[in-house]
Amino acid sequence: MHSIRTFQRAGAIAWAVVIAAYSIAGGVFLLMRGQFLFFVYPEWQIYGGIGVGVGAAAVVTMFALSNRSYIWIRAIKFLWPFVIVICAIRAIIMIVQLQRGKDKIQWECDNGGQLWPSSADAIVDNSVSVPSGFCATGFSSLNVAFIAGLCIDLVFQIYMYFLTWRFSKRLEHYSGMKGPFYGGYYNA
Repeated sequence: MHSIRTFQRAGAIAWAVVIAAYSIAGGVFLLMRGQFLFFVYPEWQIYGGIGVGVGAAAVVTMFALSNRSYIWIRAIKFLWPFVIVICAIRAIIMIVQLQRGKDKIQWECDNGGQLWPSSADAIVDNSVSVPSGFCATGFSSLNVAFIAGLCIDLVFQIYMYFLTWRFSKRLEHYSGMKGPFYGGYYNA
């Protein structure tokens, strides 16, 4: 039974690593190239910052699971619902803004990958251009992939919350046992 719990904890750690990897990668991408998809100045920085924040929460979850810390698990169990709600709101706003900006994205693709003029005014470095993959796939494919990615992200985060909740409950039950001394594990 002990080895099954170890594998479950290791699986939860691996899940946290996956969430951290794609959240940090997506957040950095939005911070670096988000101006081509979202056209109000600090918007892409907010979305990218939230993505990096989710990655940081996943890293803290990974360390809390690694050292079996009851205090850190309780803190993370408290934090994940807020992260999930913020990310759900972010996903809705990102989808709406992506729909509103589809003509601007098409304009950027039609004009050699240059930045939309109002976005270019807010950016100091105009030397970057639209990543070539965006224009090659077309807006509808990009839009479907973006919406699917945001929905999958929310499902992954909800499952991460479940894993931390389950581990927290196991730690609570384990603390009631006295160990191998003074009457054994079950104090019969």
